[in-house]
Amino acid sequence: MATTTKFSVLDRSRTRQGVTAPEALRETVRFARYVESLGYHRFWVSEHHSVPGVAGSAPTVLAAAVAGATTTIRVGTGGVMLPNHQPLVVAEQFGVLESLFPGRVDMGLGRSVGFTDGIRRALGRDRSDADDFPGRLAELLAYFTGDGTTHPEVHAHPAEGLRPPAFVLATGKGARVAAEAGLPLVIAAVRGEDAMLRAVEEYRRDFRPSAWGERPYVMLSGTVAVAATSEEARRLLIPEAWSTAYSRTHGAFPPLTPAGTVLATPMTERERALFEEARRGHLAGSEEEITAGLEKLLARSAADEYLVTTSTYDRDALLDSYRRLAGLVGLTPRSVSTTS
Repeated sequence: MATTTKFSVLDRSRTRQGVTAPEALRETVRFARYVESLGYHRFWVSEHHSVPGVAGSAPTVLAAAVAGATTTIRVGTGGVMLPNHQPLVVAEQFGVLESLFPGRVDMGLGRSVGFTDGIRRALGRDRSDADDFPGRLAELLAYFTGDGTTHPEVHAHPAEGLRPPAFVLATGKGARVAAEAGLPLVIAAVRGEDAMLRAVEEYRRDFRPSAWGERPYVMLSGTVAVAATSEEARRLLIPEAWSTAYSRTHGAFPPLTPAGTVLATPMTERERALFEEARRGHLAGSEEEITAGLEKLLARSAADEYLVTTSTYDRDALLDSYRRLAGLVGLTPRSVSTTS
């Protein structure tokens, strides 16, 4: 099934020890060109505000840079956090992107608000704004179709009349929002694989065809690390796992550090437990092991697409992992322009 499933990439523009945030953003653009050459279907960027260790704060701006540096790969957001923005402005931004790069732009949308109370205050938002995600989503989509009722006298130019594909990023209840809106679902196993698969089943059951989608479309999202040996692949997960554990005990994501540095770092009992937890639940191994793992997951989920979200400190090993994955799932390499 892996060779009949689309594979795409999400990059969070993670900073690394010794690499500045501006350089991390430039790495993202170079990375997009690389995965385009390997034959991946989409390249998405994310939105994080005031999060140390993550440089991607303006996804539509970064998506424009990525689209300008590539030629064929679809480009989008994974995603724009709609509660942080006015739907009109989001519609205008994607209208501009779709106008500049017609037929290549994806509009991935999430319901998260700022990381901390201070960030939410700076954004002029609070936790309750996430509850209005369905309403904001409906308002946004209506700016493209031109039949909105929230502000009927307002039109989003140049968005009106355009139709960049919209996706809903979800963990649990967001799957219902996607089903009711008739939109594709992007979902990760944040609460475990079984919980994710139950949400997928409910999404398919409750899906309502719309002008944006005639049938359910499921994109799974997760980390996939491929290397010559299982040990090397699991080592790729160490920097991100430590960053995640640190964030849950200190409230900030540190830049990614080498795996050896992490393993030599003294950890409290809680940090150690969180670190080990963050290393579990991912696909990591040799090409044979990854093939078996993907086949099992794709058979259970019947997913249409898989969005790979792997980050690590060792850039060469990361690129090699994506190259190995492209080969084992049968992606067709593309020739890319050297002048973009």
